[in-house]
Amino acid sequence: MPQISVVATLYKSAPYLPEFYARVVSALAAIGADYEVVFVDDGSPDNSGEVVKGLREKDPRVKLFTLSRNFGHHKAIMAGLRVAKGSHVFLLDCDLEEPPELLVEFWSKMQSEGCDVVFGVQESRRGSGVERCVGGLFYKVFNHVSDLPIPENIAMCRLMNRRYVDAMGQFGEQSFFLGSLFVEAGFHQVAVPFEKTSKGSTTYNMRRRVSLMVDAITSSTAKPLVYVFYLGLAMSSLTIFAGIAVLIRHLFIERLQVGWPSLILSVWFIGGLMLLSIGIVGIYLSRVYQEVKGKPVYIIKDSNSED
Repeated sequence: MPQISVVATLYKSAPYLPEFYARVVSALAAIGADYEVVFVDDGSPDNSGEVVKGLREKDPRVKLFTLSRNFGHHKAIMAGLRVAKGSHVFLLDCDLEEPPELLVEFWSKMQSEGCDVVFGVQESRRGSGVERCVGGLFYKVFNHVSDLPIPENIAMCRLMNRRYVDAMGQFGEQSFFLGSLFVEAGFHQVAVPFEKTSKGSTTYNMRRRVSLMVDAITSSTAKPLVYVFYLGLAMSSLTIFAGIAVLIRHLFIERLQVGWPSLILSVWFIGGLMLLSIGIVGIYLSRVYQEVKGKPVYIIKDSNSED
């Protein structure tokens, strides 16, 4: 019998918890799994923790881990993954926008595909036109600058086996974007499209969405620093070619106003050199950035060693 850890974080989640728990247990019963339900209270300002304690009185397999303050959604999820003990871990949000019944479909997919991870992808983005536009822009920008693109409209819900969860625990950085780490860990992952519902409100307002986009890019890739180097190199090179062209025109075609072309070219050339210098510093800084994040150099998927 498989032992599945269901991991969910709490933040203003009290109204959804009784239904969430009932539907999760029903899904677990459908696949005949032993289980634990791990809730991580991310400094929720409501009584979410007390509701979970009430559920625990009826079911000792419900576990509550309370963080000392609000650390953020992704860090709370990482805490849940590190304390989960099951041979498989089912991660999803408890606001019921991601239906707990996905566990049955994910489990069936994992057994048939023999994969390490089954994750959900939204069939269509929700929200207003502005929110959909910002979301689409995020994936395009992120995948352009990232070495490891992530699937568009990826959801948080996913079923993972133990070796994948253990691999996730090897990432030691303080600042991270889970969407990127999910891909960076590797292994055989399979996407399942689903329709995400809406509860009518969200703790992710526009300011937090933009902040998440900036954090995701800066914590996952150092390419913007390298781009500064190439911009400075391009500006310096173009200025040199422009200077040669201006000199040829001045000597052989027509005399230009004295001082003006040289002044403009000097400004552009110095500006290019400054960007080039900043870019060089940025490249060295990106190396330091990658070192201090403490990411694993490699992850072993299987071992056939006789020892």
